[in-house]
Amino acid sequence: MAERRARPGAEPKKYMWRRTAGQPPVNRPRPEATSPAPATPTNPVSETGSVVQAALYRDGVRVSSPATLAETFRELGEQPDGMAWIGLARPTESELLSLADEFDLHPLAVEDALEAHQRPKLERYGDTLFVVLRAARYLDAPEEVEFGELHVFVGADFVITVRHGAAPDLSGVRRRMEDSPELLKLGPEAVLYAILDAVVDGYAPVVAGVQTDIDEIETEVFSGAPEVSRRIYELSREMVEFQRATRPLVGMLHGLMAGFAKYGTDEELQRYLRDVADHVTHTSERVDGFRQALADILTVNATQVTQQQNAEMRALAEAGFEQNEEIKKISSWAAILFAPTLVGTIYGMNFDHMPELGWGFGYPFAILLMAVVCVSLYFIFKRRDWL
Repeated sequence: MAERRARPGAEPKKYMWRRTAGQPPVNRPRPEATSPAPATPTNPVSETGSVVQAALYRDGVRVSSPATLAETFRELGEQPDGMAWIGLARPTESELLSLADEFDLHPLAVEDALEAHQRPKLERYGDTLFVVLRAARYLDAPEEVEFGELHVFVGADFVITVRHGAAPDLSGVRRRMEDSPELLKLGPEAVLYAILDAVVDGYAPVVAGVQTDIDEIETEVFSGAPEVSRRIYELSREMVEFQRATRPLVGMLHGLMAGFAKYGTDEELQRYLRDVADHVTHTSERVDGFRQALADILTVNATQVTQQQNAEMRALAEAGFEQNEEIKKISSWAAILFAPTLVGTIYGMNFDHMPELGWGFGYPFAILLMAVVCVSLYFIFKRRDWL
Protein backbone atom coordinates (compact mmCIF):
# COMPACT_ATOMS: atom_id res chain seq x y z
CA MET A 1 0.00 0.00 0.00
CA ALA A 2 1.31 3.45 -0.87
CA GLU A 3 2.32 5.65 2.04
CA ARG A 4 -0.31 8.17 2.99
CA ARG A 5 0.67 11.79 2.39
CA ALA A 6 1.92 13.20 5.67
CA ARG A 7 0.19 16.12 7.30
CA PRO A 8 1.79 18.65 9.60
CA GLY A 9 2.75 16.88 12.81
CA ALA A 10 1.24 13.56 11.73
CA GLU A 11 2.82 10.15 12.36
CA PRO A 12 2.01 6.83 10.72
CA LYS A 13 -1.39 5.63 11.85
CA LYS A 14 -2.05 2.51 13.89
CA TYR A 15 -4.88 0.07 13.48
CA MET A 16 -8.32 1.49 14.00
CA TRP A 17 -10.65 0.38 16.80
CA ARG A 18 -7.79 0.16 19.30
CA ARG A 19 -8.47 3.23 21.38
CA THR A 20 -11.36 3.30 23.80
CA ALA A 21 -13.72 6.13 24.62
CA GLY A 22 -12.08 9.18 26.05
CA GLN A 23 -8.56 8.30 24.86
CA PRO A 24 -6.90 10.55 22.26
CA PRO A 25 -6.00 8.89 18.96
CA VAL A 26 -2.54 7.43 19.01
CA ASN A 27 -1.74 8.36 15.46
CA ARG A 28 -2.10 12.15 15.34
CA PRO A 29 -0.06 14.13 17.87
CA ARG A 30 -0.75 17.50 16.22
CA PRO A 31 0.41 20.87 17.46
CA GLU A 32 -1.84 22.84 19.72
CA ALA A 33 -4.63 24.42 17.74
CA THR A 34 -6.40 27.64 18.30
CA SER A 35 -9.71 27.63 20.11
CA PRO A 36 -12.25 25.58 18.17
CA ALA A 37 -14.84 27.33 16.11
CA PRO A 38 -18.35 27.21 17.47
CA ALA A 39 -20.40 24.26 16.27
CA THR A 40 -22.82 24.93 13.47
CA PRO A 41 -25.95 22.87 13.03
CA THR A 42 -25.69 22.62 9.29
CA ASN A 43 -23.07 22.95 6.59
CA PRO A 44 -22.97 26.51 5.21
CA VAL A 45 -22.72 25.04 1.72
CA SER A 46 -25.09 22.07 1.64
CA GLU A 47 -23.65 20.59 -1.52
CA THR A 48 -20.42 21.49 -3.32
CA GLY A 49 -19.98 19.22 -6.30
CA SER A 50 -20.52 15.72 -4.92
CA VAL A 51 -19.80 16.76 -1.33
CA VAL A 52 -23.15 16.62 0.41
CA GLN A 53 -21.70 17.58 3.78
CA ALA A 54 -18.34 17.63 5.50
CA ALA A 55 -17.73 18.29 9.17
CA LEU A 56 -14.97 18.06 11.75
CA TYR A 57 -15.69 16.83 15.27
CA ARG A 58 -13.79 16.92 18.52
CA ASP A 59 -14.97 15.18 21.67
CA GLY A 60 -18.33 14.52 20.05
CA VAL A 61 -18.98 18.15 19.07
CA ARG A 62 -18.86 19.69 15.62
CA VAL A 63 -16.10 22.28 15.49
CA SER A 64 -15.99 23.06 11.80
CA SER A 65 -18.03 22.70 8.61
CA PRO A 66 -15.66 22.95 5.64
CA ALA A 67 -17.25 23.72 2.31
CA THR A 68 -14.73 21.82 0.16
CA LEU A 69 -12.54 18.77 0.42
CA ALA A 70 -9.39 20.90 0.40
CA GLU A 71 -10.62 22.86 3.42
CA THR A 72 -11.53 19.60 5.14
CA PHE A 73 -8.02 18.20 4.65
CA ARG A 74 -6.41 21.41 5.89
CA GLU A 75 -8.60 21.81 8.94
CA LEU A 76 -8.30 18.14 9.90
CA GLY A 77 -4.54 18.58 9.98
CA GLU A 78 -4.94 21.53 12.32
CA GLN A 79 -7.41 19.93 14.73
CA PRO A 80 -5.79 17.77 17.43
CA ASP A 81 -7.79 14.67 18.27
CA GLY A 82 -10.33 15.58 15.59
CA MET A 83 -12.45 13.39 13.36
CA ALA A 84 -13.63 14.18 9.85
CA TRP A 85 -16.98 12.96 8.56
CA ILE A 86 -17.31 13.50 4.81
CA GLY A 87 -20.47 12.63 2.92
CA LEU A 88 -20.38 12.23 -0.87
CA ALA A 89 -23.13 11.49 -3.37
CA ARG A 90 -22.07 9.90 -6.67
CA PRO A 91 -18.58 11.45 -6.50
CA THR A 92 -16.35 11.98 -9.49
CA GLU A 93 -13.19 10.00 -9.99
CA SER A 94 -11.00 13.00 -9.19
CA GLU A 95 -12.79 13.56 -5.87
CA LEU A 96 -12.34 9.95 -4.81
CA LEU A 97 -8.71 9.93 -5.90
CA SER A 98 -8.14 13.06 -3.84
CA LEU A 99 -9.62 11.31 -0.80
CA ALA A 100 -7.58 8.19 -1.53
CA ASP A 101 -4.39 10.24 -1.64
CA GLU A 102 -5.22 12.09 1.57
CA PHE A 103 -6.44 9.13 3.63
CA ASP A 104 -4.40 6.35 1.98
CA LEU A 105 -7.44 4.43 0.73
CA HIS A 106 -6.77 1.13 -1.00
CA PRO A 107 -7.11 1.24 -4.82
CA LEU A 108 -9.45 -1.76 -4.85
CA ALA A 109 -11.81 -0.09 -2.40
CA VAL A 110 -11.71 3.15 -4.40
CA GLU A 111 -12.49 1.21 -7.58
CA ASP A 112 -15.47 -0.45 -5.91
CA ALA A 113 -16.75 2.89 -4.67
CA LEU A 114 -16.51 4.37 -8.16
CA GLU A 115 -18.19 1.53 -10.03
CA ALA A 116 -20.85 0.73 -7.43
CA HIS A 117 -23.13 -2.28 -8.04
CA GLN A 118 -21.30 -4.19 -5.31
CA ARG A 119 -22.64 -6.84 -3.00
CA PRO A 120 -22.73 -5.99 0.74
CA LYS A 121 -19.34 -6.75 2.23
CA LEU A 122 -16.81 -5.76 4.86
CA GLU A 123 -13.11 -5.58 4.00
CA ARG A 124 -10.13 -4.42 6.01
CA TYR A 125 -7.32 -2.73 4.11
CA GLY A 126 -4.54 -2.08 6.59
CA ASP A 127 -5.88 0.44 9.09
CA THR A 128 -8.99 1.27 7.06
CA LEU A 129 -12.29 -0.55 7.10
CA PHE A 130 -14.31 -0.60 3.87
CA VAL A 131 -18.03 -1.42 4.17
CA VAL A 132 -20.57 -1.80 1.37
CA LEU A 133 -24.25 -1.62 2.34
CA ARG A 134 -27.46 -1.95 0.33
CA ALA A 135 -30.16 0.34 1.67
CA ALA A 136 -33.82 -0.15 0.78
CA ARG A 137 -36.99 1.87 0.97
CA TYR A 138 -40.59 0.98 0.17
CA LEU A 139 -42.47 3.06 -2.40
CA ASP A 140 -46.18 2.98 -1.60
CA ALA A 141 -47.60 4.21 -4.91
CA PRO A 142 -46.01 1.65 -7.27
CA GLU A 143 -45.69 -0.94 -4.47
CA GLU A 144 -42.00 -1.40 -5.20
CA VAL A 145 -38.78 -1.65 -3.23
CA GLU A 146 -36.08 0.84 -4.24
CA PHE A 147 -32.49 -0.05 -3.43
CA GLY A 148 -29.54 2.28 -2.92
CA GLU A 149 -25.88 1.56 -2.38
CA LEU A 150 -23.68 3.04 0.31
CA HIS A 151 -19.90 2.68 0.63
CA VAL A 152 -18.24 3.61 3.93
CA PHE A 153 -14.53 4.14 4.59
CA VAL A 154 -13.70 4.11 8.30
CA GLY A 155 -10.28 5.07 9.59
CA ALA A 156 -8.85 6.08 12.94
CA ASP A 157 -9.87 9.73 12.50
CA PHE A 158 -12.21 9.85 9.52
CA VAL A 159 -15.43 8.48 8.09
CA ILE A 160 -16.19 8.82 4.38
CA THR A 161 -19.58 7.85 3.00
CA VAL A 162 -20.15 7.43 -0.73
CA ARG A 163 -23.81 7.18 -1.64
CA HIS A 164 -25.21 5.80 -4.90
CA GLY A 165 -28.97 6.25 -5.01
CA ALA A 166 -31.57 8.12 -3.00
CA ALA A 167 -31.42 5.77 -0.04
CA PRO A 168 -30.29 6.04 2.65
CA ASP A 169 -30.69 9.63 3.81
CA LEU A 170 -27.69 10.13 6.08
CA SER A 171 -28.66 13.63 7.20
CA GLY A 172 -30.82 12.05 9.90
CA VAL A 173 -27.89 9.90 11.01
CA ARG A 174 -25.69 12.96 11.31
CA ARG A 175 -28.33 14.85 13.33
CA ARG A 176 -28.80 11.87 15.61
CA MET A 177 -25.08 11.61 16.30
CA GLU A 178 -24.68 15.35 16.84
CA ASP A 179 -27.56 15.22 19.32
CA SER A 180 -25.72 12.41 21.16
CA PRO A 181 -22.18 13.76 21.73
CA GLU A 182 -21.38 11.00 24.21
CA LEU A 183 -21.97 8.45 21.46
CA LEU A 184 -20.21 10.49 18.78
CA LYS A 185 -17.27 10.86 21.17
CA LEU A 186 -16.57 7.17 20.75
CA GLY A 187 -15.11 7.95 17.33
CA PRO A 188 -15.47 6.65 13.76
CA GLU A 189 -16.66 3.24 14.89
CA ALA A 190 -19.67 4.92 16.54
CA VAL A 191 -20.49 6.63 13.24
CA LEU A 192 -20.27 3.28 11.48
CA TYR A 193 -22.69 1.83 14.03
CA ALA A 194 -25.14 4.70 13.45
CA ILE A 195 -24.98 4.18 9.69
CA LEU A 196 -25.53 0.44 10.05
CA ASP A 197 -28.41 1.08 12.43
CA ALA A 198 -30.03 3.54 10.00
CA VAL A 199 -29.73 1.14 7.08
CA VAL A 200 -31.16 -1.75 9.09
CA ASP A 201 -33.98 0.41 10.52
CA GLY A 202 -34.81 1.37 6.94
CA TYR A 203 -35.62 -2.28 6.26
CA ALA A 204 -38.54 -2.24 8.72
CA PRO A 205 -40.94 -0.23 6.49
CA VAL A 206 -39.96 -2.46 3.58
CA VAL A 207 -40.79 -5.57 5.57
CA ALA A 208 -44.13 -4.07 6.64
CA GLY A 209 -44.97 -3.05 3.07
CA VAL A 210 -44.08 -6.45 1.66
CA GLN A 211 -46.16 -8.16 4.36
CA THR A 212 -49.15 -6.02 3.32
CA ASP A 213 -48.57 -6.91 -0.33
CA ILE A 214 -48.44 -10.61 0.47
CA ASP A 215 -51.69 -10.39 2.45
CA GLU A 216 -53.35 -8.66 -0.51
CA ILE A 217 -51.93 -11.22 -2.93
CA GLU A 218 -53.36 -14.08 -0.86
CA THR A 219 -56.79 -12.45 -1.04
CA GLU A 220 -56.46 -11.98 -4.81
CA VAL A 221 -55.36 -15.58 -5.32
CA PHE A 222 -58.43 -17.02 -3.64
CA SER A 223 -60.71 -14.52 -5.34
CA GLY A 224 -59.41 -15.53 -8.76
CA ALA A 225 -57.92 -12.16 -9.80
CA PRO A 226 -56.42 -12.56 -13.30
CA GLU A 227 -53.30 -10.36 -12.78
CA VAL A 228 -52.16 -11.89 -9.50
CA SER A 229 -49.55 -14.17 -11.12
CA ARG A 230 -47.65 -11.18 -12.49
CA ARG A 231 -47.77 -9.46 -9.10
CA ILE A 232 -46.42 -12.56 -7.37
CA TYR A 233 -43.57 -12.83 -9.87
CA GLU A 234 -42.58 -9.16 -9.57
CA LEU A 235 -42.64 -9.26 -5.77
CA SER A 236 -40.60 -12.47 -5.79
CA ARG A 237 -37.91 -10.74 -7.85
CA GLU A 238 -37.81 -7.86 -5.37
CA MET A 239 -37.45 -10.33 -2.51
CA VAL A 240 -34.43 -11.85 -4.26
CA GLU A 241 -32.82 -8.39 -4.32
CA PHE A 242 -33.86 -7.75 -0.73
CA GLN A 243 -32.34 -11.05 0.34
CA ARG A 244 -29.08 -10.13 -1.40
CA ALA A 245 -29.05 -6.89 0.58
CA THR A 246 -29.79 -8.35 4.01
CA ARG A 247 -28.26 -11.82 4.16
CA PRO A 248 -24.57 -10.74 3.87
CA LEU A 249 -25.09 -8.23 6.70
CA VAL A 250 -25.51 -11.07 9.17
CA GLY A 251 -21.99 -12.35 8.48
CA MET A 252 -20.57 -8.82 8.34
CA LEU A 253 -21.86 -7.89 11.78
CA HIS A 254 -20.75 -11.18 13.28
CA GLY A 255 -17.32 -10.46 11.82
CA LEU A 256 -17.31 -7.08 13.53
CA MET A 257 -18.37 -8.65 16.81
CA ALA A 258 -15.61 -11.25 16.51
CA GLY A 259 -13.06 -8.41 16.52
CA PHE A 260 -14.37 -6.66 19.63
CA ALA A 261 -11.65 -8.03 21.89
CA LYS A 262 -8.85 -7.68 19.33
CA TYR A 263 -9.56 -4.04 18.56
CA GLY A 264 -10.72 -2.93 22.01
CA THR A 265 -14.16 -1.78 20.99
CA ASP A 266 -16.01 0.19 23.65
CA GLU A 267 -18.41 -1.99 25.66
CA GLU A 268 -21.38 0.31 25.11
CA LEU A 269 -20.72 0.28 21.38
CA GLN A 270 -20.51 -3.51 21.50
CA ARG A 271 -24.04 -3.63 22.91
CA TYR A 272 -25.29 -1.30 20.17
CA LEU A 273 -23.70 -3.40 17.43
CA ARG A 274 -25.11 -6.62 18.89
CA ASP A 275 -28.55 -5.01 18.83
CA VAL A 276 -28.12 -4.14 15.15
CA ALA A 277 -26.99 -7.71 14.47
CA ASP A 278 -30.17 -9.03 16.13
CA HIS A 279 -32.32 -6.76 13.96
CA VAL A 280 -30.48 -7.85 10.82
CA THR A 281 -30.94 -11.52 11.69
CA HIS A 282 -34.65 -10.95 12.30
CA THR A 283 -35.03 -9.08 9.01
CA SER A 284 -33.11 -11.74 7.09
CA GLU A 285 -35.34 -14.45 8.53
CA ARG A 286 -38.45 -12.46 7.58
CA VAL A 287 -37.18 -12.05 4.01
CA ASP A 288 -36.49 -15.79 3.78
CA GLY A 289 -40.02 -16.40 5.03
CA PHE A 290 -41.41 -14.00 2.41
CA ARG A 291 -39.66 -15.84 -0.40
CA GLN A 292 -40.99 -19.17 0.82
CA ALA A 293 -44.48 -17.73 1.26
CA LEU A 294 -44.44 -16.29 -2.26
CA ALA A 295 -43.26 -19.62 -3.66
CA ASP A 296 -46.12 -21.39 -1.85
CA ILE A 297 -48.63 -18.77 -3.02
CA LEU A 298 -47.41 -19.18 -6.59
CA THR A 299 -47.90 -22.95 -6.31
CA VAL A 300 -51.40 -22.50 -4.91
CA ASN A 301 -52.21 -20.00 -7.64
CA ALA A 302 -50.96 -22.39 -10.32
CA THR A 303 -53.08 -25.16 -8.82
CA GLN A 304 -56.13 -22.92 -8.79
CA VAL A 305 -55.53 -21.85 -12.38
CA THR A 306 -55.23 -25.51 -13.39
CA GLN A 307 -58.43 -26.38 -11.55
CA GLN A 308 -60.21 -23.45 -13.17
CA GLN A 309 -59.00 -24.53 -16.60
CA ASN A 310 -60.12 -28.10 -15.91
CA ALA A 311 -63.55 -26.85 -14.88
CA GLU A 312 -63.79 -24.77 -18.03
CA MET A 313 -62.72 -27.72 -20.17
CA ARG A 314 -65.27 -29.95 -18.44
CA ALA A 315 -67.98 -27.35 -19.05
CA LEU A 316 -66.96 -27.11 -22.68
CA ALA A 317 -66.98 -30.89 -22.99
CA GLU A 318 -70.45 -31.09 -21.44
CA ALA A 319 -71.69 -28.36 -23.75
CA GLY A 320 -70.18 -30.20 -26.71
CA PHE A 321 -71.79 -33.44 -25.62
CA GLU A 322 -75.20 -31.78 -25.31
CA GLN A 323 -74.77 -30.16 -28.70
CA ASN A 324 -73.81 -33.52 -30.18
CA GLU A 325 -76.95 -35.10 -28.73
CA GLU A 326 -79.08 -32.40 -30.29
CA ILE A 327 -77.36 -32.91 -33.62
CA LYS A 328 -78.09 -36.64 -33.39
CA LYS A 329 -81.77 -35.98 -32.82
CA ILE A 330 -81.99 -33.52 -35.67
CA SER A 331 -80.12 -35.86 -37.97
CA SER A 332 -82.38 -38.80 -37.00
CA TRP A 333 -85.59 -36.93 -37.69
CA ALA A 334 -84.17 -35.55 -40.90
CA ALA A 335 -83.41 -39.12 -42.06
CA ILE A 336 -86.88 -40.33 -41.03
CA LEU A 337 -88.57 -37.50 -42.90
CA PHE A 338 -86.29 -37.93 -45.89
CA ALA A 339 -87.46 -41.53 -46.53
CA PRO A 340 -91.13 -40.74 -47.36
CA THR A 341 -90.03 -37.68 -49.25
CA LEU A 342 -87.80 -39.86 -51.42
CA VAL A 343 -90.60 -42.38 -52.12
CA GLY A 344 -93.13 -39.64 -52.81
CA THR A 345 -90.69 -37.88 -55.11
CA ILE A 346 -90.05 -41.01 -57.13
CA TYR A 347 -93.75 -41.74 -57.61
CA GLY A 348 -94.48 -38.13 -58.27
CA MET A 349 -92.42 -38.12 -61.45
CA ASN A 350 -95.45 -39.35 -63.49
CA PHE A 351 -93.46 -41.38 -66.02
CA ASP A 352 -95.58 -43.27 -68.58
CA HIS A 353 -93.84 -46.60 -68.05
CA MET A 354 -94.04 -46.91 -64.26
CA PRO A 355 -95.87 -50.24 -63.56
CA GLU A 356 -97.13 -49.08 -60.20
CA LEU A 357 -99.03 -46.16 -61.70
CA GLY A 358 -101.60 -48.44 -63.24
CA TRP A 359 -101.75 -50.88 -60.36
CA GLY A 360 -104.81 -50.75 -58.15
CA PHE A 361 -102.78 -51.21 -54.96
CA GLY A 362 -100.06 -48.74 -56.03
CA TYR A 363 -101.19 -45.96 -53.72
CA PRO A 364 -101.62 -48.12 -50.61
CA PHE A 365 -98.27 -49.78 -51.41
CA ALA A 366 -96.47 -46.41 -51.57
CA ILE A 367 -98.03 -45.30 -48.26
CA LEU A 368 -97.14 -48.60 -46.62
CA LEU A 369 -93.59 -48.43 -47.97
CA MET A 370 -93.08 -44.94 -46.55
CA ALA A 371 -94.51 -46.00 -43.18
CA VAL A 372 -92.31 -49.11 -42.98
CA VAL A 373 -89.17 -47.15 -43.83
CA CYS A 374 -89.97 -44.41 -41.30
CA VAL A 375 -90.79 -46.85 -38.49
CA SER A 376 -87.70 -48.91 -39.23
CA LEU A 377 -85.43 -45.86 -39.12
CA TYR A 378 -87.11 -44.70 -35.91
CA PHE A 379 -86.39 -47.97 -34.10
CA ILE A 380 -82.84 -48.09 -35.45
CA PHE A 381 -82.06 -44.59 -34.16
CA LYS A 382 -83.86 -45.31 -30.90
CA ARG A 383 -81.77 -48.40 -30.31
CA ARG A 384 -78.62 -46.34 -30.84
CA ASP A 385 -79.81 -43.64 -28.42
CA TRP A 386 -80.02 -41.02 -31.08
CA LEU A 387 -83.64 -40.38 -30.17
